[in-house]
Amino acid sequence: MATDKRDYYEVLGVGRTATDEEIKRAYRKLAVKFHPDKNPDDPHAEEKFKELGEAYDVLMDADKRAAYDRFGHAAFVQGSAGFGAGGFHDPFEIFREVFGGSGFGGGIFETFFGGSPGGRADDRRRGSDLRYDMEIKLEEAAFGAEKTIEIEKLDSCDKCHGSGAEAGSRRVTCTTCGGRGQVISSRGFFQISQTCPRCHGAGEVIEKPCQKCRGEGRVEELSRIKVKVPAGIREGTRLRSPGNGEAGIAGGPAGDLYVVIHIKEHDVFHREVDDLYCEVPIPFSVAALGGETDVPTLEGKAQLKVPA
Repeated sequence: MATDKRDYYEVLGVGRTATDEEIKRAYRKLAVKFHPDKNPDDPHAEEKFKELGEAYDVLMDADKRAAYDRFGHAAFVQGSAGFGAGGFHDPFEIFREVFGGSGFGGGIFETFFGGSPGGRADDRRRGSDLRYDMEIKLEEAAFGAEKTIEIEKLDSCDKCHGSGAEAGSRRVTCTTCGGRGQVISSRGFFQISQTCPRCHGAGEVIEKPCQKCRGEGRVEELSRIKVKVPAGIREGTRLRSPGNGEAGIAGGPAGDLYVVIHIKEHDVFHREVDDLYCEVPIPFSVAALGGETDVPTLEGKAQLKVPA
């Protein structure tokens, strides 16, 4: 029964006003903690892991989250007045998407145990997605508009062009791990493989790191981004701007920017779905006998016939 389910915000340990980034951060922390591969002797771990995936799936989707906020779990019960049937994604697929491929860096083994079954990891990582809440006028929502927003974010370093290296410098084999990306230590009868602390699993290090970005390949800057608002857009719609999130690390791909639309209240009109409503006072004689009166529209005045 849907009513037996825990509140999705409670599952992830976030407030009802949590941003996408806060939700993602909470999921990443808890999903690693309760992953079945990390808890083979805990019969409840997989159930908890699936619950986390379901909560993340709903709260990271603008439409599903709006339906859940309004109807609760009933929104995802077939035949209810809410969003419709469930349609949740596979929790293990969600985990792979969030952590990139099979996990962070070298994969699930890298995340849990500090090592990777396949050797060295690629240090080029995708940048984070960003959210920007933008307020627009009712007229802009109706007819569409092009807006320019300013946002502080990590952009590709213009000195090293995102490489993280000074001009003329190059990547060289890490001397700590010999290019393997891992170091092996012995503890009694066991050998433990861990991510190299110097190259962080890449197997290579930059000979001379860029002084401006300190080898990361990105710096925090104020960016101006143009956003096209389509005509007829609704409150809470999330617009995706590919590649305008934070720059990737060490030349990795940039994340995406998600612009969430909020429509200002209008002095004259209020909107219900795609219709506009307003109140217009008319003389008693027109109300009794019929006639014509001027009414406001978003494009100016129009004449309306009033029946007797």
